[in-house]
Amino acid sequence: MVFDITLIQKKLFFMIKKFFYPLLVLILLSSQSFAQNKYDISQFYNESIHFVKQPLNWEGSDWLKLGLVSAGTILAMQADQPIRDAVLRDQSFNGTVPELIGRYWGRGYATIFFAGAFGLHGLITDDQTTKKIGFEIVQATIYAGAITQFLKMTLGRARPYTNEGTRNYHPFSLWNDDYHALPSGEVTLAFSLSTVLSKNSKSDLLKIICYLPAVLTMASRVNRDMHWSSDTFLAAAIGYFVGDWVTNLHERQESAVEISAVYPLTIRIKL
Repeated sequence: MVFDITLIQKKLFFMIKKFFYPLLVLILLSSQSFAQNKYDISQFYNESIHFVKQPLNWEGSDWLKLGLVSAGTILAMQADQPIRDAVLRDQSFNGTVPELIGRYWGRGYATIFFAGAFGLHGLITDDQTTKKIGFEIVQATIYAGAITQFLKMTLGRARPYTNEGTRNYHPFSLWNDDYHALPSGEVTLAFSLSTVLSKNSKSDLLKIICYLPAVLTMASRVNRDMHWSSDTFLAAAIGYFVGDWVTNLHERQESAVEISAVYPLTIRIKL
């Protein structure tokens, strides 16, 4: 068997660039912004262990959620090909402002911006509120990203543009991104960020607004033929439930945090 070293190096670079570099940036942001405060690397380590172990303590409702997400993904798969056919017939959405918003929301730029902005504000002003939000964005991104990447490599589902069909899988395709469709990494990233922002807002309107870019990310990935609709459904569920878990974990430890306005950004703690 002959290995193409150059090809392997290119694949490794692709993996680092697409998945691990953004996470490294977030880790550096968290270590610099939170190191001398409650939300520090030590807390991240302890809570990460808790996150990994928590399925061992799941109750009936938790297993029900897993079952519903699994069933929903399988059900969504039945519509994958008809949705793709309809999208390919009409590509008018691609390149529009909403599509661009969704595309960049899911590529990590928004995640790094918000994590950095909240973390830097917390560092400069010693504001526990913004430290908390920045910390949660970093946590949710890393946890949800790890789950998504594991599933991508394990399942090895063919992307739509390969034209291999909806049921073509190449398990353990570690380096071939053509078989990393399920779930969508960008949608996972988008929904983990949107969930953290939404959960830290007490305004019903802002809760809804926070999810709009993530929904646009779903539409963008399907319209660009990078993912099946079911890929984005599962990714959205992962991003949401991980973000929900992270924020609920800290909600029991902190006073309620309220984002009362987007511009100018106004954040306060409700005692």
